[in-house]
Amino acid sequence: MIRFSSCRKAFAHNVRASALLFRGTTGLAALLLASCTWVPRSSPTQKQVHQYTKSSANTTALHYRLFPVTPEIADILASQVRPLISTLDKSNLRVSLNDHIGAGDILGITIFELGNGLFSSSDRSVSGTSSNGESVIGAAPRISSQNLPPTQVEGDGTIMVPYVGRMNVLGKTPSQVAMIIQNHLKDKSQDPQVMVRIQNDIGNTVIVSGEILRPGRVVLSLANEHLSDVIAIAGGAKYPPKDSQVELVRQGKIGATDLATLEDHPEEDIRADPGDRIRVIYQPRTFTAFGAVGQTQQRNEVQFGTANLSLAGAIARIGGPADNRADGNAVYLIRYEDAEICRRLGVPIKEGEHSAPVIYEIDMLNPTQYFLAQKIPMKDHDAILIADAATDAIYKIDMLIGTFMGQAATIGLYGVR
Repeated sequence: MIRFSSCRKAFAHNVRASALLFRGTTGLAALLLASCTWVPRSSPTQKQVHQYTKSSANTTALHYRLFPVTPEIADILASQVRPLISTLDKSNLRVSLNDHIGAGDILGITIFELGNGLFSSSDRSVSGTSSNGESVIGAAPRISSQNLPPTQVEGDGTIMVPYVGRMNVLGKTPSQVAMIIQNHLKDKSQDPQVMVRIQNDIGNTVIVSGEILRPGRVVLSLANEHLSDVIAIAGGAKYPPKDSQVELVRQGKIGATDLATLEDHPEEDIRADPGDRIRVIYQPRTFTAFGAVGQTQQRNEVQFGTANLSLAGAIARIGGPADNRADGNAVYLIRYEDAEICRRLGVPIKEGEHSAPVIYEIDMLNPTQYFLAQKIPMKDHDAILIADAATDAIYKIDMLIGTFMGQAATIGLYGVR
């Protein structure tokens, strides 16, 4: 009887202790709900981002602007994408121009004449004599040849040839120039024959610069080298293809891609044209992701891995918003925009600066925003922030209450024993 009474007293004591602990836990929960800022977070909520954008702290610091993504803004940002290199290849009829004469070329001209001609020279003649100097009956008439001094094509595309005068050779092939000279000499020489060759080719060249083993001038041939061929002739890139950006300047227009794309997509590896300028840049482009991202990453710095990465592709690379704690309505692209984009957005730039901080808000729960995100190109060193959901704090408090209640039940259980 005494033993039963003791157990009853112990049980009543544990019940009272559990009740006190429950009331304390409830009070703690009420306190936490009243001030959710105490709860640990991985990123701000959408409300906090908007509040800070309008606060005085922002007006005295970076003066950044927040823009919800609209079709108009997406079009403005899409205009920053450099065209693919293949867009610079406008010619449908690909006739090789690599044997055409250009300004600055050095031409070698050889003139053959029959008998005594304008350019005949005894030491360069082929006469009807044998090797021992004896006359050969029925031998062919003497043929003389003369190499003219190296002739440079002037800036206006003309050269000067004796007994022919000044002639325009720009854009012509060596055989065409030889025929023109030969026709001019027919009335002045006996059966003239002319050979023209390009000794030093300047017009049919491409300039390759940047992170290349042997930068300089590459002469194009009738093999019609492609861009990757020219880079290989120059020794190849110093760094891996995916980190080597290739810029092509052609007729005042610029196209860009990476070397890996040129190697993997033949439609982008267009033929090099005379006058092209190719620049290879070491640029391992990355963006930063933080907040309630869906993919657990050891590093928050993510490489592009492709020539052109869209905002939608970047969000996919990090796993999108986390299901259990992210606010899909509040995904932010953070970057510094250059002066031209700021002007079109109406964002002021501080005196002496060339860019301004801008934040773009994407609503990933709106299907329309997916299409807009596909149009927006990522830039090197961009940042993506996925905001925490407002209910995430309540979820964490609920877990905390559950922990305390579990401890209370455990205490009661052990107290009964």
